[in-house]
Amino acid sequence: MTFQISILPSGRTFTVNPGEAMLAAGIRQGIGLPYGCKDGACGSCKCRKIEGSVVHGPHQSKALSDEEEASGLVLTCCGVPQSDVVLESRQVTEAGAFPIRKMPARVSALERLSHDVMLVRLQLPANDPFVYHAGQYVEFILRDGSRRSYSMANSSHNGPAVELHIRHMPGGKFTDHVFGTMKEKEIQRIEGPFGSFYLRENSDKPMVLLASGTGFAPIKALIEHMQLKGVTRPATLYWGGRRPEDLYLDAWVREKLTEMPNLRYVPVISNATAEDAWTGRTGFVHKAVLEDLPDLSGYQVYACGAPIVVDSARLEYSELAGLPEEEFYADSFITEADKAQS
Repeated sequence: MTFQISILPSGRTFTVNPGEAMLAAGIRQGIGLPYGCKDGACGSCKCRKIEGSVVHGPHQSKALSDEEEASGLVLTCCGVPQSDVVLESRQVTEAGAFPIRKMPARVSALERLSHDVMLVRLQLPANDPFVYHAGQYVEFILRDGSRRSYSMANSSHNGPAVELHIRHMPGGKFTDHVFGTMKEKEIQRIEGPFGSFYLRENSDKPMVLLASGTGFAPIKALIEHMQLKGVTRPATLYWGGRRPEDLYLDAWVREKLTEMPNLRYVPVISNATAEDAWTGRTGFVHKAVLEDLPDLSGYQVYACGAPIVVDSARLEYSELAGLPEEEFYADSFITEADKAQS
């Protein structure tokens, strides 16, 4: 028996097969629900249940606490309906998502951007172009069937190669391979594109682009897309790292500033040492936004990086600076350790 899912205020509907999670069913039918990890770890797919019954599969409490679930919030990535369900989600996009595909990918280049960040460039089949929204991600399918997700760091018009920024997580099954034994010409298997993080072009609001660490990768793709499309509304990039070397493409950003008059850049370092001779902004990167922009009621925010940064920004920008909840678009970077907990 299938169940119908209705989404307010858009009025869009889709059906879910027995035992199927709502997000998987929505993706299958081209419904643009918001989501990130698909593993119950990030909370990006969280929305309010207006009517119906939903049972959750495994997920982390930081993504959905018992109190949130009791108040009517659900995770569509692991929420399985037990009846027809009505959801409230204001970030549902129009139909027309790019098709999700599995394909082989050849490692065409490996370049260390810092001591713990590797640029991995993948060459994809040239006879069947891979198209995606700047900001989306792909999943590597490992030999044991497990998956690892990484955002494209280039917009699709700069293809057919895909650029990824991969941070080393010592002990990580995949990143140890990337930083140890991965070679050029190696074949990997990937699937994508996934994710609901991309530029909403039907707005003229000024934008805050918030990145921590390798959360810069999808932001870089957004900037490339903005330049290609001639998007001229004001955009300010706040990029945070522990040490200056964590801003591993600082020179790239500064070059873009000379080409894009609408783009500003605020680098923020949280743990600078005397040897760094850092004279710029310090502290938590999401706090720097509040210091500069105490009123965000007329803005859009695109945030990427560590879940603690994204979650703190989501809460504080809404509660302290008046940012409308529906104008906060995010991609929380879930590590291999995070996936193991979900």
